[in-house]
Amino acid sequence: MSALTAKVAEPAPPPPTGAHAHRRRRSVELTLLAGAVLVCVLGYLYVAVADGGHLPRPTPRYAGGLAAAALLAHLAVRLRAPYADPLVLPIAFLLNGLGLVLIQRLDLTTPGHPTAGEQLRWSALGLALFVLVVAALRDHRALQRYAYLSVAVALALMLVPVFFPAVNGAHIWIRFAGFSFQPGEFAKILLAVFFAAYLAANRTALALGGRRLFWKLKLLPGRVLGPILAIWLLSVGVLVLERDLGTSLLFFGLFVIMLFTATGRIGWIAIGLLLAALGAYAVGTFEPHVHSRVEDWLNPFASIERGEGPGQLAQSLFAFGAGGLLGSGLGHGQSFLIGFAAKSDFILATAGEELGLVGLSAILLLYGLLVARGFRAGLGLRDPFGRLLATGLASIVALQVFVITGGVTGLIPLTGMAMPFLAQGGSSVVTNWIIVALLVRLSDCARRPRPDGTDGPDGTEPTGPPEPPTGPADPAKTTGAAR
Repeated sequence: MSALTAKVAEPAPPPPTGAHAHRRRRSVELTLLAGAVLVCVLGYLYVAVADGGHLPRPTPRYAGGLAAAALLAHLAVRLRAPYADPLVLPIAFLLNGLGLVLIQRLDLTTPGHPTAGEQLRWSALGLALFVLVVAALRDHRALQRYAYLSVAVALALMLVPVFFPAVNGAHIWIRFAGFSFQPGEFAKILLAVFFAAYLAANRTALALGGRRLFWKLKLLPGRVLGPILAIWLLSVGVLVLERDLGTSLLFFGLFVIMLFTATGRIGWIAIGLLLAALGAYAVGTFEPHVHSRVEDWLNPFASIERGEGPGQLAQSLFAFGAGGLLGSGLGHGQSFLIGFAAKSDFILATAGEELGLVGLSAILLLYGLLVARGFRAGLGLRDPFGRLLATGLASIVALQVFVITGGVTGLIPLTGMAMPFLAQGGSSVVTNWIIVALLVRLSDCARRPRPDGTDGPDGTEPTGPPEPPTGPADPAKTTGAAR
């Protein structure tokens, strides 16, 4: 009895730590990718049957191509980023596949302007760049050395479209020899790299330096805040010149979010909202192109009252209303009546009408989960640059989804941006695949076990140099950092 009691009282062995405890979850990623491919193939078949009543001939080739692309991306992650978040790649692949299905569905009602094939080629290029970035970039901190090169290239990319003709009232496209792309899409990644590198290098002076104005608001040192503020003003000014107000709003929000993340000062959020409101009022009042969009937002049914028929926003609202809870089914909606922007700015209207509130909510939840995993990767990193970069990249996706969803549902005025992965737009889908590749690399570094065999909080591995102490700062050191 005493031996049995001793055996029962003996404490259980400690759980394994390190690499043995931390699962790589690559099998989970592969299973989710298989589910994403299945959903996309079923959507493709459903659209074809709804249109012609029979299965299309290239179905095996289409399914095989999607499966091969998913397997290639999975192998790149398994071999080069084995500890990456298992949800990031499947979510991006599913959203991209659903976008192809919706564009293919709209092509059937606009046979003179097919775009699904072109979007498929752009998606293949984006996936190839995803594999290249995951394979070539072994440490995200290498990007920190190219901060000023990144901002120089970003400004050049934003400035070039000024010398090309305007398209739909905005100078954001470069078109030649039948080829077109938006350089500003690539600039947002480069600016995120610059903001993260600069704020990480000057975070102590930004967080602790400055002269108090009133209450808790401090005026930051001009030598520290001046360069990044000048870069931001220059980039936003170029975009206003191009009438690309959607990207201007995106860059403004990115700047404020990353500055708040670096300093921890809630006042930057209040200042950012105030400046955004003042800027929106000024541009919406004095810029004719933006003013017309504000008028459409305030009264989307004005064109109907004048006997001119419903405009794009009115048609979008009609589509959402017709979708109801479960939708009319793929291929059975009328969202093509929106016009030329049905496949780009208003792609969510097709999803809302044909998939209903349930399907639209599922799509938005996928975006929310993708953004959340990006923030989670940032929280798992110890180095300030990686944390800021992950926050910035996730914020880019979040801001785009909010601005576009708010525009097509009548919450805010339209801005003319593309829904990540879902909408037609080659530059957009390529850029977002690069963002996903960087998030995969960042999450791999965040989740990797420590060399000593122990895991960080939540099973993650904080990488990079340790954080500076958070206690009271030495005034002399603070002043020196600010200088």
